[in-house]
Amino acid sequence: MLVSPPAASVLHDALERVSTLVKEAILDSYATAEKKPATHYVWCNGVMEKVWLTNGYNRNRVELPPSEHDLALVERFASYQPQRLRAPRFFTNSRINSSPSLTLKDLFTGRALRNIELLLAAIDDLPKAAQEPMRLALTAAVGQMSKMVFAITGRGKTTGVSNKRMEVGSWVIGYWRPAQHFEINVWNCFEHRVQKLIKAVEQSKPAQDSGKAGGLPAVCAGGADYAILAGDCLALLPQIPDKSVDLIITDPPHGDRIPYLELSEMWNVILGEEPPFESEIVVSNAKERVKKTHDYNQAMSRFLQIASRKLSDSGSLVLFFNARTKESWKFLESFSGSANKAGMGYCGCFPLVYSAASVVQDNREGALRVDYGLVFSGSAVASPSLTDIPGWMPSLPTPKE
Repeated sequence: MLVSPPAASVLHDALERVSTLVKEAILDSYATAEKKPATHYVWCNGVMEKVWLTNGYNRNRVELPPSEHDLALVERFASYQPQRLRAPRFFTNSRINSSPSLTLKDLFTGRALRNIELLLAAIDDLPKAAQEPMRLALTAAVGQMSKMVFAITGRGKTTGVSNKRMEVGSWVIGYWRPAQHFEINVWNCFEHRVQKLIKAVEQSKPAQDSGKAGGLPAVCAGGADYAILAGDCLALLPQIPDKSVDLIITDPPHGDRIPYLELSEMWNVILGEEPPFESEIVVSNAKERVKKTHDYNQAMSRFLQIASRKLSDSGSLVLFFNARTKESWKFLESFSGSANKAGMGYCGCFPLVYSAASVVQDNREGALRVDYGLVFSGSAVASPSLTDIPGWMPSLPTPKE
């Protein structure tokens, strides 16, 4: 999508086609007794409390108590079982509010699941060039289609100017299902995301050369400009000829900071992907995964040893990393001094300051505020272009613990 984004006209046509196929059916599932589609439902502990609509003029919202029709409509879809979405695979991880018993029905209403599957079927009916961007828009919207969207109440308490008006929050990564939450019209979520994508494409500068895509052998042989591969780095990297790579940039999981595949499972279900959890290089709080710091360090050391053999004599490897504990940095010990097993040395590092605060990063006291770009090369000598970077330092960062 970034290398070769679709034309805005392709997205317009795709949205129109999807609209023709499923918009009416989706909106009907939110229709009130007056045949007006609801935009939001407020739920609390499994009980529908409010139905929101727009008034059709200045688009101000109208809040109504649920009618018998509204309750009957949601009950109609309550027993819906996904026809194409596989069962998710979750683990016992209280840190991200997951457990093996967590199901799609815990994360979505039956109505939302039915409508998501209608969208997926309509996207499958599009020309191939339009399918990928439409799936991107759908997965970008899925969080707002879930039961994880919390209600904001009492805004302004800290300023002394209280506002009792309820507002729509967002979902927080980590499968938290608040007692009071929203159910949002799936079509509105999807259409909004597609419109944002169209706007972004219209405002972006077209790439001068999108490049020629190919497989890994074609790239290595000079017959293609790039290959996009999904797989285990420890299996893919050995397929690259030794001493053939000028630059490797990698941003692996930073120890136990974020369990990526566990957090990605909801989106992988939507896309029909089944990730290899067993191969993930990460430290996880899920005991049944047995992803401990010792295993993480071993896998990271193996990665660096393989990667270093692929670098050309003048090549460099940049590793984006930071972790709180010394134990999480242990894999770097084998790449210093006489214990160096990889044939490359550490040059230094530069800070990578987060562009914005994120709920994904730890908010507790002592949480990390920056990452680092750790630079390695065969010569272990940093070029002036690196040492001129603000904050450059030749030593390794000092872990917090």
